[in-house]
Amino acid sequence: MIRAILMALFLIALPGVAGAQDWTVCRGALEAAGPVVEGCRPVEGRIDPQGRELWLRAVIDRPAGTEPQAFYVGGIASSEVWLNGVKLGANGQPGASAAAEVPGRHGAAFPIESSAWRPTGNVLVVRMSSFHGGLRLDGPVGRMGVAGFPPPSQALPLAATFLAAGALLAAAFGFGVIHALRRTGSSLILTGMAGVAGAQAVLETLRALVNYPYPLHVWRLVGIWGLTAIFAVLLVSYVAGRFWPGARRGLIGVTVAGLAASLLVPGFDFKTGTALMVGLGLSAVAAAVAVRRGEAGARLTLAYLVAFVAVGVAMPRWLVDLSYFVFAAGLVLPLLMAEMIRLGRDDRAREAVLTEAAARPDCLTVASARGLLRVPLAQIIAVVGADDYVELRLADGRRLLHAARLDRLETELPGGFLRVHRSVIANLAHVQGYERDGGRGRLLVGEGAPLPISRNRLPAVRDALEGASLAASVGTPGQG
Repeated sequence: MIRAILMALFLIALPGVAGAQDWTVCRGALEAAGPVVEGCRPVEGRIDPQGRELWLRAVIDRPAGTEPQAFYVGGIASSEVWLNGVKLGANGQPGASAAAEVPGRHGAAFPIESSAWRPTGNVLVVRMSSFHGGLRLDGPVGRMGVAGFPPPSQALPLAATFLAAGALLAAAFGFGVIHALRRTGSSLILTGMAGVAGAQAVLETLRALVNYPYPLHVWRLVGIWGLTAIFAVLLVSYVAGRFWPGARRGLIGVTVAGLAASLLVPGFDFKTGTALMVGLGLSAVAAAVAVRRGEAGARLTLAYLVAFVAVGVAMPRWLVDLSYFVFAAGLVLPLLMAEMIRLGRDDRAREAVLTEAAARPDCLTVASARGLLRVPLAQIIAVVGADDYVELRLADGRRLLHAARLDRLETELPGGFLRVHRSVIANLAHVQGYERDGGRGRLLVGEGAPLPISRNRLPAVRDALEGASLAASVGTPGQG
């Protein structure tokens, strides 16, 4: 397992086809004595076995030193390899058609016995095919060549990516909890940003952890681009919403257009890098506008965005790998800590308000997305249940969402409030009468629509109204 991980990591770092060997493409056939190739000509551009069977030939010298060697292939293809007529192995089974081909793994290593080498003029023959890749790639064979075996360790970048992924997923959970408590749009956006970046980190490491069949590779690349595109939209939405809210909708539209244009860029690495740079660039524009207005925090945000753009330009190879996850973690983790500090301050303020409210029994302390409010009980017409929340309907026409359950409020509200329905508590001071509606009833109030009365609560409502000397306004049953 460890050797497979190291081999996959080495394939990531191995140089591309160009310059590794001087490959020629040939007509070939497999005979009992081995492969026979003829009519060879130099490869023009990239090696591309998509939709065909491909025979390749190269002449190489034996590498210096005594270190064991292997032939490495990384790409969306099945492959079969010979050195000096001796078969090194097969990755899947290449064929002349989709029916004849057995898909191989995305990465393969073929160890070379020392006895297989000649001092000079060693002939490598590779047979490849790719009929099951799905979408067509610009660079189907990313890496192919001879190098030392086993490959050198690349565990440090993998460990760093694991740490970033864990931090991002933990941040997504933290922001999700904050959103459940506060129901703010910014916390929901940050939950999404941390979540998609963490998911992409997991998807990026998949190639190193699991040597999966090559048909999955294209869809893995599509998934990485899609997660990057979502991150770009969320990043622009968050930064613009904080620093330039008036242009938020327009900037998101430009972002979506830029992401669509990134699909025209050749190569999925470049597609993904372009999508990320679109999000970073437009977010930097929003932050720059805020810097000109002198808004707090905009200068630091702009500096962070510009620094990452500079890193991406200077080291594009790492843009959609390690540096992206470090950037995302470095962005959302400080925001999570700041949000936790703010929540602590809010809780202290909440305690102060609740302490003051204890001396005001004529008010109800309401916890909503706007903070804490003290609402006079006399202003409340009705309390209507809404899952884990209640809606307060006030005499001035306002409606407030309060983070409390109807059952708890029924026990806390004074005697002038009566449960008239499983989802409604009414303030009897605002009741003008009731009327029957079949086997049920409707409570008439001074403002707004009538309130429903459950059939089993109708006698209690009638008795309460009569006890409050409202019988004269009630009239006879069946009348308003």
